[in-house]
Amino acid sequence: MSGSARLAPEVQYATLEQQGDTAQLGMWVFLVNETIFFGALIFAYFLYRMTYPHEFEVAARDTVLWCGSLNFVLLLTSSLTMVLAVNAAAQDENPRRMIIWLVVTVALGCAFLIVKGYEYYLDYQDKVVPVVHFESKPGEGSAGELFWVFYWVGTGLHAVHLTVGIALVLYMLLWRIRHGEIGPAYYAPLEAVGIYWSFVDTVWLFLFPSIYLLGRS
Repeated sequence: MSGSARLAPEVQYATLEQQGDTAQLGMWVFLVNETIFFGALIFAYFLYRMTYPHEFEVAARDTVLWCGSLNFVLLLTSSLTMVLAVNAAAQDENPRRMIIWLVVTVALGCAFLIVKGYEYYLDYQDKVVPVVHFESKPGEGSAGELFWVFYWVGTGLHAVHLTVGIALVLYMLLWRIRHGEIGPAYYAPLEAVGIYWSFVDTVWLFLFPSIYLLGRS
């Protein structure tokens, strides 16, 4: 199959530009739903945090700050490499630079999950897993366990979304780019993945200060 055939729009679209605009619109609609979901979770967290300020602060001091901080840096860097990959797709006929940046993005995402997994292991050792393995610390009370419920739900859902993002980037690498379907003439699918990746990073920008910096200022 020739490159021009591969870059032809799907039958339901008149042009590649229309197909790309539709892909981006679909991603934005999906992310609006995800924003409402995470927004409701964070809103509920702050309601309880205002209701039990002391207990939440005491509980938050047991979070592993260096893990959260390292992951903060990893995700911010991955946002940069993703943007560089999209820019390379838009500018370069040779996909080599785009592939390099995407591989780095995947590596940073995987590093985040490895650090997060190690942090979960430390959390289990520290007995801060509600229901499964939890031991209340002095000054926390029952509200301290509620903090850890939000911690596990928020960071767990974020890790799931990041895993999906890594899978999407790998799909771009192993299928779309490999078959010559991403390039300066058409890179909307990669751009849509980049938008999703930025959303995942933005969620962590809210989770990190809410969870790790509470009670440490």
